[in-house]
Amino acid sequence: MGSSDLFEIYDDEFQRALGPTPKLVERASGLAFAEGVCWVPDQHMVIASDIPNNRIVSWSESDGFGVYREPSQCSNGNTVDREGRIISCLTRGRAVVREEHDGTFTTIADTYAGGRLTSPNDVTVKSDGSIWFTDPDYGFLHPELGHGDIPEQDRNRVFRVDGETLDVSMVSEDFDKPNGIAFSADESILYVGDTGRTHGEFRPHSLMAFEVTDDRLSNPRLFVEIEPYVPDGFRSDVDGNIWVTTGDGVQVFNPAGRMMGKIHTPEVAANLSFGMSDNQTLFIGATSSIWSIELNVAGAVRPSI
Repeated sequence: MGSSDLFEIYDDEFQRALGPTPKLVERASGLAFAEGVCWVPDQHMVIASDIPNNRIVSWSESDGFGVYREPSQCSNGNTVDREGRIISCLTRGRAVVREEHDGTFTTIADTYAGGRLTSPNDVTVKSDGSIWFTDPDYGFLHPELGHGDIPEQDRNRVFRVDGETLDVSMVSEDFDKPNGIAFSADESILYVGDTGRTHGEFRPHSLMAFEVTDDRLSNPRLFVEIEPYVPDGFRSDVDGNIWVTTGDGVQVFNPAGRMMGKIHTPEVAANLSFGMSDNQTLFIGATSSIWSIELNVAGAVRPSI
């Protein structure tokens, strides 16, 4: 692709975010499927879950490409908490875990209402330390990437975990397959993607928005329906715009849900993360590769506890 083919610009604000000479740079290749892209500030690196290869890979300016964790229990979504610890959703392990600074692991959540979780998919942390994650049934439907065991949960849900007590509560179950999850810049809105279309063209391919009040969600509304394919991972920038990985790359929407533009990637994009010291580099996981683009807008950062 030439540079003119990589970007579709529908809004002056998107042009401003891209800058005059945007450039998409390949940082890693040879992955089977890049998911769970996450910038780890304390270690100055980006990580990504290479799910079929059962590993988490990394890239940094100093060390280049490497393997961060192997095996990974087919980890999917990753994030970092306020203390810089990596939190991962384990598709095969059926749990959300936190890697402590000494290298040990703490189980954040693995059961609800007496049954094991099905296959935690994506996760985000709020500034109060609470951990919010999605639990669709992909680990059951794709045993080669998960476990194939019959779900012990009767619904696919969105959960919240208290950061202090690790108590797990359900915050929404009105989804076909809840997938990506992220807060708006001011944490007043929680966005959750529904990727039911992966198992039927007639099923959801939408991004939902909820009002957030402390530990509760209310007033769900359709934010946008995604074409082509489904909304996978997404992040908010400091202006409240939402950057969404989709079948044709990254689609960017303003807070009102109007598309501002697209960044086309060579393969289907699955997740992304803002990173680097100024949080103005967007890292994109696109199937077999990881890409970056320097922007003129920063990703939203949750304030410290």
